[in-house]
Amino acid sequence: MNTSILHPDIQEFIIQNTGADITKMALQKNPFPEVDWILILNQIEARSKAKDKLPTWFSAATIIYPSKISVEQTSSEKTAAYKADLISGKTLIDLTGGFGVDDYYFSKKFKVVAHCEINEELSSIVKHNFQQLEIKNCFCYPTDSINILNESELKWDWIYIDPSRRNDSKGKVFMLKDCLPNVPELLDFYFEKADSILIKTAPLLDISAGLSELKNVKNIHVIALENEVKELLFEIHKNYSGEITLKTANILKEKTETFEFVLGEDLSFPTYDLPQKYLYEPNAAIMKSGGFDEVSSIFKIDKLHKHSHLYTSEELIDFPGRKFEIQKVISYGKNDMKNELANQQANITTRNFPETVENIRKKWKIKNGGNLYCFFTTDVKDNKIVLICTKII
Repeated sequence: MNTSILHPDIQEFIIQNTGADITKMALQKNPFPEVDWILILNQIEARSKAKDKLPTWFSAATIIYPSKISVEQTSSEKTAAYKADLISGKTLIDLTGGFGVDDYYFSKKFKVVAHCEINEELSSIVKHNFQQLEIKNCFCYPTDSINILNESELKWDWIYIDPSRRNDSKGKVFMLKDCLPNVPELLDFYFEKADSILIKTAPLLDISAGLSELKNVKNIHVIALENEVKELLFEIHKNYSGEITLKTANILKEKTETFEFVLGEDLSFPTYDLPQKYLYEPNAAIMKSGGFDEVSSIFKIDKLHKHSHLYTSEELIDFPGRKFEIQKVISYGKNDMKNELANQQANITTRNFPETVENIRKKWKIKNGGNLYCFFTTDVKDNKIVLICTKII
């Protein structure tokens, strides 16, 4: 860890230039020739990326940032805080510590948190930052987590793992067995050290694929931030063999939308109907969960089609996703499209529809934006339709 960047003058320079164009700055003369110019530029760029994602770090004095890639890959504070509320206990060991954002929030729920990071420089940066942030119960170990688990006789309350999704031979990977560490292979060893394990996986990982690689899964958490899925978490407990609950959360500025259901539970069948007065589009976390029939059953609203994943009702309900009032329903044909939408401005979404948004815009010369929201979809009678709607705030 290069501490030369902690000089007050350099820190002030980094703060003053946060958000600046790094490409242009790289061509300028280094005002601090005794310190590597690239190092300073990296601090400016990483701090700029941390502004919205990591406000606690951004606001603190004399924080050292790793590479911008580490900042990009780390959890946001909002998802880390949500995750820390899911579990609690006295001791937790993070086997893949990274920049330490998750552990910062775990330290508020646990008496002792161990941050294991095989990259010694990154580990020293995290240790320095925890001191600046006055975190006293999180201990940094610059070594492979396997060494810590083997050397310690302590039985941890929780193990947390965010396996690296970059494999030297395979490039970027998504299956857990291809990540580092190989969690499926090491699971029995981990259960010797803790009875409860929380695993963060790639958001793109198919849930059924994750279940095929893991055992003793109790809960699966799908976490979205501003309607973009950021984290998929598998919560597993030693010897657990009961039902699996799938819990979704979409963290918004003013609220968090939640929805949960038991995987494979025999619910009443979903109902189907033609478009009514209101239309509902589930948030990204629910879409990722695959609980489409459960949405219909739990909220008692009708699906437009088995594969459309849009819902409708005559009475407006509180719903975890976007809500619209349907102004008009037209068939997807030349005459109706020409009369209603051609050469107009509208926001377009396709669900279970044979054409792309781009093709629709080009074909009918529809500009993006405005107050109209048009859903191109298929109804329960297999007709291609367009729902012309206004959004309900």
